[in-house]
Amino acid sequence: MNAIGQSHTRLDAAAKVTGAAAYPGDLDLPGQLWMKIKFAGRPHARIVRLDTSRAEAHPGVVAVLTAKDVPVNGYGLGTPDQPVLCGPGSTIEGADIVRFVGDQVALVIAETEQAAAEARDLIEIEWQDLPLITDIDAALRPGAHEIVASAPGNVFKRYRIRKGDVDSAWAACDVIIEGEYHTPMQEHAYLQPEAGLGYIDDEGRVTVKVAGQWTHEDQLQIAYSLALPADQIRVIYPAIGGAFGGREDMSVQIVLALAAWKLRRPVKIIWTREESIVGHHKRHAFRIRAKWGAKRDGTLVAVQADVVSDGGPYAYTSPKVLGNAALAASGAYEVPHVAVDAATVATNNVPGGAFRGFGGPQATFAAEMQMDKLAAALGLDPVAIRLKNALTDESIWSVGSRGPKGVTIKRVIEDCARAANWDPERTRPQPPAQHLRRGRGFACAGKNIGFSFGAPEKSEARVEIMGNGEIERVIVYAAGADCGQGAHTAFVQMAAAGAGVPFERVEIVASDTATSGDSGSASASRLTYMAGNAVKGAAEAARKKWDEEERPAVATYIYRPAPTTGYDEVDGHCEPNFAYGYVAEVADVEVDLETGLEIERQQFAALFATEDRTIGMRSFVENGPGKAEFTGR
Repeated sequence: MNAIGQSHTRLDAAAKVTGAAAYPGDLDLPGQLWMKIKFAGRPHARIVRLDTSRAEAHPGVVAVLTAKDVPVNGYGLGTPDQPVLCGPGSTIEGADIVRFVGDQVALVIAETEQAAAEARDLIEIEWQDLPLITDIDAALRPGAHEIVASAPGNVFKRYRIRKGDVDSAWAACDVIIEGEYHTPMQEHAYLQPEAGLGYIDDEGRVTVKVAGQWTHEDQLQIAYSLALPADQIRVIYPAIGGAFGGREDMSVQIVLALAAWKLRRPVKIIWTREESIVGHHKRHAFRIRAKWGAKRDGTLVAVQADVVSDGGPYAYTSPKVLGNAALAASGAYEVPHVAVDAATVATNNVPGGAFRGFGGPQATFAAEMQMDKLAAALGLDPVAIRLKNALTDESIWSVGSRGPKGVTIKRVIEDCARAANWDPERTRPQPPAQHLRRGRGFACAGKNIGFSFGAPEKSEARVEIMGNGEIERVIVYAAGADCGQGAHTAFVQMAAAGAGVPFERVEIVASDTATSGDSGSASASRLTYMAGNAVKGAAEAARKKWDEEERPAVATYIYRPAPTTGYDEVDGHCEPNFAYGYVAEVADVEVDLETGLEIERQQFAALFATEDRTIGMRSFVENGPGKAEFTGR
């Protein structure tokens, strides 16, 4: 009867493939209005005059809302440094300045979407353009103007890691490799653009139905900006068309709530793809300067890295992303001497924020390039040099502590190399055409599971067991977002296992702040682990009550993992994460240098979790055309 380990059809599969699934843009209510947003369209300027009179007079327009209409005109995940609406009359200082092209200036609410769009274009703005900073070096230059108060000197956050003595370690190195690497911004490109519906529910709560990654965090940010108690705000997630970190920060949540609260009528919005690209954050662009040294046998001696990310004009998750990047700057390797200096910098570019891996991929890219260059300089096999230096349970990491038990990176490297038939003597014959090139590469990494560096971490779930004589229904209440990863199906499996019933008897009520406690975010590779443990605990507790003749049986469970600690300001020493996953991959790639097209790709990968529990291992082959993009030098 154990539902774990069995293959089950995903709960949302049929609805999604038939088109029956309701995404935020599919939702409608009687008497609803439509909203359009006036974006800044300028990267740095002061609004001297904002004239909405022509827009207000346009046929069908019900209201035009500006900064003066927002009770507390600021928001942000961690630091409320971004105006909800930029312009005069704000409750916070400096909100008359736009700091990137996607800052929102005014909301036009009308009877139809077309009327709202037409009226939006009638808004008149007199601008005073301000000095522009789009480069991290320019932002850090002495005398550069300060973009936002939350980044004194245009720095949101700095971290410093010190282990051993890097300065004296270079003399012990037989080879030293230096490199500079640049990773670009990246668009999440989820299929469903930002959309939603705001209204007042039957209990008088300001309610928004949107796609996000953390219902309760959305609730808190809306409540803050509207100066309302959190229990007067309700957030519901319908079907979510992808997220990948791109929905962690606010997009339409607060403005929908503001309009519904002000007008007491349902209000709907759907962003175009262009508005989506302009209006939400991107993966952070990084510049990483790295210096690595090793002995002749490949043993790593020292790693030095200068890590700088472009945070854009507001803090968002930039400090947390930087923390992960600083940790990953020395790779998944034990190095006796490490010095990492990391900073996230304010510019007038689009804000940097969460994106799959949360800073780890950018720093890992640089680390793995350095390892390949060391292997080439020493004439060593890229897999062998990685195995020689890979972390173990006994390793002291760059932050002065051991990792959680079950550091399986060596096993992952070995299994991946075996799956790919890795042979250091093997060379793929180059194709006869001069414009074609073939190559084989190996890379590995570790990735945190859960919030890091002392961030509070917990997840709550409630389970009800009902029936007469035997268990007929089990209902799971969990707020965790299913952004396409199948989390809700996993929750049902865990509830079935915990309650001891078949999968088919379990129902889920998900992603509604009115019915569930806080599950935390669908991010940091945490949701199945964290919310899953909460669901399992609640199901087991409810089953115990059922067995004791309590009918119906209801139990709530809050799961808390081992605590973590933040970076020490002097040497960065800390207990950064309570769990990790480890990955390795081999790729055989053929590229047409004239077109940039990838002609062929074969990939082999292995993946294991911490505590020596296998969460997945696979070897696979992919062939087909695509595009190859190269960054770094």
